[in-house]
Amino acid sequence: MTPRATARLQLHAGFTLADAQAQVDYYAALGISHLYLSPVTRARPGSTHGYDVIDHGAVDPALGGEAALRALAQAARAQGMGLVLDIVPNHMAVHADNAWWWDVLRHGPASAHAGTFDIDWRPADPDLAGKVHLPVLGQAYGACLARGDLTLAHDDARGYVLRAHDAPYPVAPGTLAPAGTVTETLARHDPSSPCGRARLHALLQAQHYRLAWWRTAPDQINWRRFFEITELAGVRVEDPAIFDAVHSLVLRLYAEGIVEGLRIDHIDGLADPGGYAHRLREAMTRVRPDVPPYIVVEKILAEDEILPGTWRVAGTSGYDFMDQVGALLHAPQARTVLDEGWRALTGDARSPRVQWQAARHRMITRHFPAERAALVRCLLHLARLDPCTQDWSAVAIDRALSAVLVAFPVYRSYADARGRDAADAAVCKQAWRDARVLLDSRPGDPAHDLLPVLDAWLGGTPLPSDPATRALREEALRRFQQLTPPLAAKALEDTHFYRHGPLLSRNEVGAAPGALSLPPARFLALARIRGQDFPGALLATATHDHKRGEDVRARLASATEDAATWHDTLSGWTRDWHADRPGKDAPLPADRYMLLQTLVGAWPVGLSPDDAKGVADFIGRVGAWQLKALREAKLRTDWYAPDTDYEAACAAFLQAIADTPARLAALSGQVDALAGPGMINGLSQTLLRHTVPGVPDLYQGRESWDFSLVDPDNRREVDYAALRQGLANPPAATDVHAWTDGRIKQALVQRCLAHRQSQAALYAAGELQPLAVAGTRSANILAFLRRHGPARLLVVVPLHCTQTMPCAGAKPGQVTPAGAAYWGDTRIVLDDTDRPAQAWDILHDAPVAIDGDLPVHALLREWPVAAWQWRQEG
Repeated sequence: MTPRATARLQLHAGFTLADAQAQVDYYAALGISHLYLSPVTRARPGSTHGYDVIDHGAVDPALGGEAALRALAQAARAQGMGLVLDIVPNHMAVHADNAWWWDVLRHGPASAHAGTFDIDWRPADPDLAGKVHLPVLGQAYGACLARGDLTLAHDDARGYVLRAHDAPYPVAPGTLAPAGTVTETLARHDPSSPCGRARLHALLQAQHYRLAWWRTAPDQINWRRFFEITELAGVRVEDPAIFDAVHSLVLRLYAEGIVEGLRIDHIDGLADPGGYAHRLREAMTRVRPDVPPYIVVEKILAEDEILPGTWRVAGTSGYDFMDQVGALLHAPQARTVLDEGWRALTGDARSPRVQWQAARHRMITRHFPAERAALVRCLLHLARLDPCTQDWSAVAIDRALSAVLVAFPVYRSYADARGRDAADAAVCKQAWRDARVLLDSRPGDPAHDLLPVLDAWLGGTPLPSDPATRALREEALRRFQQLTPPLAAKALEDTHFYRHGPLLSRNEVGAAPGALSLPPARFLALARIRGQDFPGALLATATHDHKRGEDVRARLASATEDAATWHDTLSGWTRDWHADRPGKDAPLPADRYMLLQTLVGAWPVGLSPDDAKGVADFIGRVGAWQLKALREAKLRTDWYAPDTDYEAACAAFLQAIADTPARLAALSGQVDALAGPGMINGLSQTLLRHTVPGVPDLYQGRESWDFSLVDPDNRREVDYAALRQGLANPPAATDVHAWTDGRIKQALVQRCLAHRQSQAALYAAGELQPLAVAGTRSANILAFLRRHGPARLLVVVPLHCTQTMPCAGAKPGQVTPAGAAYWGDTRIVLDDTDRPAQAWDILHDAPVAIDGDLPVHALLREWPVAAWQWRQEG
């Protein structure tokens, strides 16, 4: 069952399933058809997000348990609503309460769950054979042993356990011979004495795991993680038995109608995403054959990449739309000014693509060397099987492979035993071509001659029939395909986008490096393709993972309409506000410039620079963002080796701004200049999200203004009392210009959703037809029709003119509409077959007469965006 509109809710101990149930009536009144829940399966104690699952077979008691989930489903059903559930098949939390993981650590390769997790039981290090490398210690193993951080303990539930920093780990059967009482056995292994320490060391060495310093993870890890998070272990759901175990609860809830759809987290992390999607669809159909399964996948599409239609899913979770609508709002002429300004400011003349590749190189050499080395070892074994390739060394293979990894332009390939499809072949052709350039190799150079061999081994040709070669080819392809997704995510979203910041509104999940804008015709073409191929795809403009809120991005996008003034202002502050810090090079200009963008973009609506408490709260939030941004950039500091002096200098720069009234006033003045334009952009992307093909997804609370930053800031508590009050007291058409309280945005969402409910077929199956715009400001209008049978929906939004519209020059809360004097003869051109005598203005909730083409000033009378409906008879 395809939802009409979803609302994403973040569940945790502070907002449980019962708390969600208390808001069902609100979301029903807003017009939502399905609540889209963050993972509900049992997570590690204290989890704030639910992605650290420890038991796939139970609803988390911290959320209220299964009874609470059933009560929520019943309350939703009573309002004509349903539930969509986010599930996590890719990984589980590494935790003592994870029974599967505990059993693996206790029994090693003999564990019934040894195949559940993606563990290399025969790694390159012979001392790790049959063991799990556990990089969990705060210091080197020997230091922890000497300090007494490692101990033998006993508890009633588990018996004897080993403890590291108070976390328990199992004792393998047969490795501990109790000597007398429990007290006596513990005393014999007391690390405070040399003999006890030696016995404890011997006991630790006998286990099926090796405790190690956390810094050894990049070089020595021998199991797949989620990205580079050592607390999350990869799960092998490609195994049918493991698939069944992981999905038993979800399928039971789906069979009973408690859950009506699924969102798949990080599908690119799986060994076979397409095979997984097919298996899941078949399982859902088997338990509920009367309803077409609704499945969306978290898939980050690269520029011009298309979701494989063979997966037979409804679409993505919406990052592609978030990128497209964001790019649409940015004026293309700003690119030169912004790029040249950034180069002058930073002294870095490298292109965004070269900088992105530098981030990828950093990640494969310093963050994923163990994963890369395991793939190289597999390829080396493969090379030894053929006389034609047996001369290739591990060093040569690594050099060529690394170039391919740096150049790979998408999250992953989907080649299988048959080889690559046309889309995959095109991607890999580009990757290998760029790798050759990076290697700067010539014929006769080993790396040059190795590239076509790697191309064949990594999906370029079908798998051979020879069992030994086939097994190694399968392993190599799987390792390659499961290495490129975390490499892509960490290099782009979590490194490059924190380094390269000409305009931070384009540094968002789903965006391409260096991509600023998207032509309106291309935006509409992509929307039409989505309507044809994936009409059930989610359309998001905010998520629990976004880097900055949708209205932060909308406000910064308006700066591109006068990019020169924007850059001159911020670069001047970057220089002048650092001038009173003689002899200090910190923060670097790039870090100052990105901080100032963040202050302007995220400055809360209505915050006065004289509001000491409000400013302090805001500066605290920005300070948390600043520290995370600096460490993610991995230039002057990082998570592995923090440079606290540099971090302190950056924090001092921010505090100096907060302590200087003139600087706060300057920031507030710049915010005022962009507040109105940002509001118009925010309403434009909201209207587009609800009217183009797809299913609009509302992230909790974002029906009001969203000036959040990266997590955890984007997961703050929602003020439902204020939202309820706003919904009960919507602005009248003549009051929409008093926009600062957010009710205008909420009213827009509610009116769009009400129309979607009344015209379900139009939105589910209606085609999208771009409309011609004529007149003086035709380049500043985007207009299209949705058509289905006689039903018509006209949508009009302004583009790249928000700073020059009269409404943009007024103070916040006093916006006035742009009328005929501004729009002049600009008009929407309708074909005779689509021109009615009368229409209904959805936003004003009033009839409007139509006589010929539609003047834009008549469409944008009070609201800065327009949506009209009519029925075309005859």
